[in-house]
Amino acid sequence: MGLEFLQPVENTLYEYITALPEQALGRKTVFHTEDNFPEFEAGSIAIIGVFENRGLDEERPHVHLNYIRKEFYSLYPGNWHVPVVDLGNIKEGASLQDTYYAVKSIAAALIKQRVLLVVLGGSQDLTYAIYRGYDVLEQMVNVVSVDSRFDFGKGNDEISASSYLTSMIMDEPHNMFSYTNLGYQTYYNPQEEIDLIEKLYFDAYRLGEVCNDTTLAEPVMRDADLVSIDLGVVKSGDSGNIVKFIPNGFDGKEICILARYAGISDKVTSFGVFNHSDTRQEAGLVAQILWYFIEGVNYRSNEYPFGSREHYIKYIVTGEEEELIFYKSDKTERWWMELQAPGVNTKLKKAALLPCSYKDYLSACNDEVPERLWKAQRKNII
Repeated sequence: MGLEFLQPVENTLYEYITALPEQALGRKTVFHTEDNFPEFEAGSIAIIGVFENRGLDEERPHVHLNYIRKEFYSLYPGNWHVPVVDLGNIKEGASLQDTYYAVKSIAAALIKQRVLLVVLGGSQDLTYAIYRGYDVLEQMVNVVSVDSRFDFGKGNDEISASSYLTSMIMDEPHNMFSYTNLGYQTYYNPQEEIDLIEKLYFDAYRLGEVCNDTTLAEPVMRDADLVSIDLGVVKSGDSGNIVKFIPNGFDGKEICILARYAGISDKVTSFGVFNHSDTRQEAGLVAQILWYFIEGVNYRSNEYPFGSREHYIKYIVTGEEEELIFYKSDKTERWWMELQAPGVNTKLKKAALLPCSYKDYLSACNDEVPERLWKAQRKNII
């Protein structure tokens, strides 16, 4: 099943949790301890820690997940109804591939049971292992990375935190339908890689674009299955990372907004935060990122692809070359646009709705095909 790879949380941590006030989040969470493996059901949130950072190219810091857990479980929950369980940790395997196998197996088991997986790393190449966990579902996967870099590899580079995206694209089975980067910084990425993002019909939003309008990220997150955050996307002044100084990046408020968008998405089934340079200093921010993600989960509205289209207002925009169909939820006022019904040589098995914004609808009214729709159409036939 995969869950046999999980080890219980440390006794010292559990003793700390039991001493917290009754209203604290830790007192409302069920833990994997030496005496108990928690029961969970579909719809639960399962947190696991992974003590693996051999994928980092630079000198590897220690992974101290207890710092994050203490900060997180000391917080107070909102009016939450979704159960939270902490399933403990995955230790380093004898090899990096052993760790990947353990993460993949656990991700597959939980996602198949419709349990929402939250991973605390460790290095960001663990995103690849989580992605491979979706193989058992035999579905196309949409991946969103909040990162200042694209993490492409060069040539025959071994998989690492700075090259895992290449493996996700090249390795079989080819399950990735879309990849979107939020927050890349141009000077960290070769122009060839920026061009490659365009050639693959992937989406990428520069740091300044998202900072100027964080709502750009909401439709992106709404279409994601897997969301991966590299904590290096946050500037040092807000993250507390003084080991590797990062002058520019998202601030604390912005990264929490993005985490909440990921949580609100009815489609996201796995979420991870990786590349902590020194978790003692960054623990407070990571804890709040997790809090906002789970806050979002508790406000999910179960709209498309789970709801009926009866609760949407349909808009038909007739252009010079094609007719575009939009839907607006009468519940949340969020927008979708219809991705054309599949033909013989398409990746999607059935017609789908693509999350979008009101701005996309206005573009269509001006006889402009929204860029997200155009790229999705290209990806569907290549």
